[in-house]
Amino acid sequence: MTSRAMKRVWLLSLIIPAWVGAAGRAATVSGLFASGYNVIPIPQQVELKGGDFEFGSGWRLDLHTGVKADDVAVESLKEGLSSRYKITLDVGAHGQGKAIELAIQPASVEVGKATDKNKQALEEQAYKLELGSDGIRITANAETGLFYGVETLVQLVKPAEGKLWLPAGEITDWPDLEQRNILWEDLFHVEHVDVLKGALRQAAFYKINGFVLKLDSHFAFPSAPALVDPSALSPAQLQELTNYGLRYHVQLIPYLDGPAHIPWILKHPEYANLREFPDSNYELCVTNPDSYKLLEGMYQDLVDANQGVNHFLLSTDEPYFVGMADNNQCHEAERAKELGSRGKLLAEFTTKTAGYLHDRGRQVIFWGEFPLVTSDIPALPPYLINGELYGKDFDEAFKRQGIRQMMFTSNLTWKQFLFADYYIPPSSEILQGPSDGAYQPTQPGPGRVAEMFNFVSSNPERISADISGTMICGWDTQGTHMETMWLGYVTGSAVGWHPGGGNPQELTAAFYNLFYGPGATNMGLLYQWMSEEGEFWKDSWQVVPSSARKGIWGDYPDIIFQPRLPAEDQTLPLPPVPSTDLLKRDGRWGAENAIRLELASVFYSQNAALIDLLHTNLQSVRFNRYNLEVYLSIAWLYRQNLEMLMGLQQIDSLLDTAGQAAAKADARQAVASVDQALDIATEIRKQRNEVLHDAVATWYKSWFPRVAQANGRRYLLEVDDVKDYLPYRTADMSYLVYRELLLPFGEWYDKVEAARNRYAQGCGMPARTDKLDWKEMGTSTSPN
Repeated sequence: MTSRAMKRVWLLSLIIPAWVGAAGRAATVSGLFASGYNVIPIPQQVELKGGDFEFGSGWRLDLHTGVKADDVAVESLKEGLSSRYKITLDVGAHGQGKAIELAIQPASVEVGKATDKNKQALEEQAYKLELGSDGIRITANAETGLFYGVETLVQLVKPAEGKLWLPAGEITDWPDLEQRNILWEDLFHVEHVDVLKGALRQAAFYKINGFVLKLDSHFAFPSAPALVDPSALSPAQLQELTNYGLRYHVQLIPYLDGPAHIPWILKHPEYANLREFPDSNYELCVTNPDSYKLLEGMYQDLVDANQGVNHFLLSTDEPYFVGMADNNQCHEAERAKELGSRGKLLAEFTTKTAGYLHDRGRQVIFWGEFPLVTSDIPALPPYLINGELYGKDFDEAFKRQGIRQMMFTSNLTWKQFLFADYYIPPSSEILQGPSDGAYQPTQPGPGRVAEMFNFVSSNPERISADISGTMICGWDTQGTHMETMWLGYVTGSAVGWHPGGGNPQELTAAFYNLFYGPGATNMGLLYQWMSEEGEFWKDSWQVVPSSARKGIWGDYPDIIFQPRLPAEDQTLPLPPVPSTDLLKRDGRWGAENAIRLELASVFYSQNAALIDLLHTNLQSVRFNRYNLEVYLSIAWLYRQNLEMLMGLQQIDSLLDTAGQAAAKADARQAVASVDQALDIATEIRKQRNEVLHDAVATWYKSWFPRVAQANGRRYLLEVDDVKDYLPYRTADMSYLVYRELLLPFGEWYDKVEAARNRYAQGCGMPARTDKLDWKEMGTSTSPN
C-alpha cells in the first residue's frame, strides 16, 4: 500500500469514529434499548418495573372485547411468535397457563402530546401494552392500534442465555403523525406480486401505514394500452395488492405524475400531440383538453383497481415549464397571462386534476412547488395535502389556505447509483484531491439515517406548517434495487411515529437486529463498506459529455437549452497505444491515474472482506436473506470495477515493459508483454459479463425481466428529454455496465494488436489475429 493510500485509511480511522461518537452523544438511548430490547418505532411512553421475565410456549391467547379470532392482529401475533421464536400459543379463555389478553375498547388509551392535530386518527393507532410475569395485556381503541401493539410485542421478545425474555413494565404508545408513507418506485422495474406483498407486510411490521407505489407504465391501463410496458401489473393484481395491504393496515397509494416527469407517456407517437413543446417529451400541455381526458382515464383506471384506499399521490413534481409554451400545439403562455402568473396556471391544472380525484373520495397529495409562489396558493383547493415542506413563508401560506403538509425526505439522491450513503457524506470524498496528488478527504457527514432523524425530529418548519405525515422516498431512477432502501424506510418512518425517540445509532442497530434476526454479524461495518464502496464505484470514473445520446432539452428552474446541453456519461482513460515501430508510447498514464489506482487497491482489500462478511451473514441470519443476496451481487459489481481498474494498471505496466524490451532488441519479451496486455483486456470483458449475468440472475428472483417485448407489448426505448436517468438507456439490465460498454475498448484492442503485429512481423514473428468484441455480453472465454 502506498503512503497516500495509507494516509487515507488512517484519516478515515480518525474521522469516522469522531463524527459517529459526536452524533451518539446527542441523545441517550431509550430504556428498552439499554435493557437489550429492540423496538422500531421507539414507543412514546415506557415504564419499566425492574427485571425481565421468561416467555415462551405454554402461554395461551385470550380474546376479549371486540377481538375476533380472524382479526389480523391475532394472525400476526401467532405467526410472528412462531416464525421468529418458535412459540406456539394456545387459544381460549379457559385454557391452562399464563395469558396474552387482547382487547379493543374505544377511548381506553389516551393520546398524549402529538404534532398532528387529527387526534381521532391518532387514537385509532394507539395501544397499551402491559407486561408482567403473571400475564400480558394489549388494549387498543381500534383494530389498527391492536395490530400495532401486537407488532411491538413480537419485536420485544429477546433471546438470551438460551431462553426468551420480556421486560416487566407498561408501554403506552401512539403516533406523532397520522401518515408514515414510503415511496416505492417501480418506474424502471416491477417486482413479482408476492414480492410486493412481502414489502407491504414488512412495512406494516414497522408501523409504516402508507405504501406509495409508483408504477407508471408498469400498470396495465385499460384506457391507455399504448403506454403499457411488457411486464405490467394487471388491474386485478393491483387490487389484490391493495386488499393485502389494507388487511395489515397499510394503504397502497397510487402515484401518477403530471404535468411533468411523463416521458413514459409523451415519448409514444400516439400522445406526442399533448406535449407542451413538440421537441420535448418531459411535460404535458395543461391547456389542451385532451390532456385532461387522458389523465382522467388513467386516474379512473387506478382508482378502480385500488378500491378501499382513501389517498392518491398526484405528483405535480418539477413542472419547470408550465405557462411558457406558445406554439402550434400548446398555448399556455396566453392563459398564464390571463390568470396572472405561471403558478396560477399550475394551480388551475392541479385544481382540475385533484378535483376529479377528490370527487371520487380520494385525499390528494401533491407537490406544491415552483412555479408556484406564495401569492398563488389561494388559488388551490384546501382539501389538498402538500407532500413536502417548502420553507416558512410557503408553509404559513399553505396553512392559511387549510392545506396540510408532509415532511419529505429520501433514502438517496437521484444520482446515487448502487447503494445509499448510509454511512458516508452525500458528496463523495473520493478522487477530490488537488492536482499534485496529495489526498485531502472531505469531512464526513452524519449519513442518511442521521440526516432523516434530524430533519423529521427538529425541523423548525414543524411550527409553521400543519403537518400530517412523513414521506420517505426511494428512487429507482439510477437502477437501484429497492432492497437497498429498507434501512432508510424503517428508520426515517420511525421518527415520524416518535420524533427524537432514541437516536440514529439506536434505530440503526435495532433495525439490524429486527430485520435480520439472530445471527447478524457486524452489520454496521457491512453497511458502511457497502456505502463507501458504492461511492467509489460511482466516482472512480470521470464524467464527460455524452456522444452516445441526445442532449438535455431543459432544466430547473425554467431553462431551455438551445442547442441542447450534452447529456453526461462516464468514462475512463485507457492506456496509450504503442507505436508500430519500437512500441514507444506516452508513459504518463500511471502518474495521471495514481490516486484512482491507489484507492482501487485499498478498496480491493476492503471488498474482499465485505464479500466474506456477506457470505458469513447469508449463512447465519434468520430473516431477509434475499436482501443480502442482492447486496452480494452489488459487492461483486464493485469488485469487477476494482479489478478492471487494476487490470488497466497491469496493461499499462506491460506495455511499458514491451517498449523497454523493444528498445533492447528483445523482440520475444516485447511481443509476449503486449500479448499479456491483450489477454488481460479479454479477461476484463469476461469478468464483466460473468458479474452482470450473476447480478441479473439475483435481481430477477424478485423482478420481472426487463425485456424489449413480451405479452404482446413492446418497450419503446426513448430517453427523457430533461432528466438523465441511467435505466432509461437500455431495455435490458446492461445499464449496470452501460459505462463500460461505451468505452472504445474494442477499437483500442485493434490498435494495440495492429502495433504488435507490425512490430512482430518486422522481427520475423507471427501475427495475432483475434478480435475483442467488447460489447458482446455472453460469458464465452474466447475474445471473439
